[in-house]
Amino acid sequence: MTARRFRDSARYWRTPLLPGADLLTAEYHEHEFAPHWHEAYTIPVIEDGAECFRYLGAQHVAEAGTVPVINPGELHTGSRAVDEGWRYRVMYVPVDYLRDLASGIADRLQPLPWFGADVIRDPDLARRLSLAHRLLEADADRRRAASGASRIARADASPVTDIDVLAVEGALLDALSTLLTRHGRTREAPLQPQMNDPRVETMKSLLAADLETPLRVADLAQAVSLSPFHATRLFTEASGLPPHAWRTQLRLQRALAPLRAGASIADVAAASGFTDQSHFTRHFRRMFGVPPGRWQSA
Repeated sequence: MTARRFRDSARYWRTPLLPGADLLTAEYHEHEFAPHWHEAYTIPVIEDGAECFRYLGAQHVAEAGTVPVINPGELHTGSRAVDEGWRYRVMYVPVDYLRDLASGIADRLQPLPWFGADVIRDPDLARRLSLAHRLLEADADRRRAASGASRIARADASPVTDIDVLAVEGALLDALSTLLTRHGRTREAPLQPQMNDPRVETMKSLLAADLETPLRVADLAQAVSLSPFHATRLFTEASGLPPHAWRTQLRLQRALAPLRAGASIADVAAASGFTDQSHFTRHFRRMFGVPPGRWQSA
């Protein structure tokens, strides 16, 4: 019997029960995520199929029932690992939220939580995360319906109709605290000395200062007293991306706040330094799996 092939379908949404977070319910077959990072913790649970991704210098495969956590700011990719593709649920949890939760668990201030590069194979944790995500989604649907918005029918929609918000929050705290207590650690020192090279930080600051201003490699090289070749090589080895690609990722991250606030896509594209809206949309889709209009409508 041939397994069902997943389609490329993604739904981003948000909830006041997890402030500042984006949540994703998706399945993918053809889509491949270009190298990118998120400013939040990426906490997925694979529900079917399998995903492969490159992360921290190695190739990984996450099959159904696993939790491939990505730390904030870390470069990674994503594509199908099996013929049918993969289906998953993801929480993009803000750094402050998870750090505050870790401090609450320990009853004292904690450093930034960090997670190892290996895919987490903990079926009980996967079940807790999936349950919390489904309850959050069902509650978000209920809120939209109550506010008069049209309810979107989905084949995988949670059957929950009578939702207790205390139960939803309880499931969320249970899932994330289980992740922290079983698998959280503090950040390890970088393996490569150039990752802390102040010249790399100088170049990043120059790239980030004004995203609309065109820059040349010579500008970066002059700022750190290196040749263009050596400046580019140092930056790429430290960040995992050449300067132009790193700046594109930063532009996409900076675009999220105005999109959330309701700014037009054309205005956001221009303010973020993209040549036009189609250029912005193409890069946005490669990173988030949906065009910016669909992401914004969440």
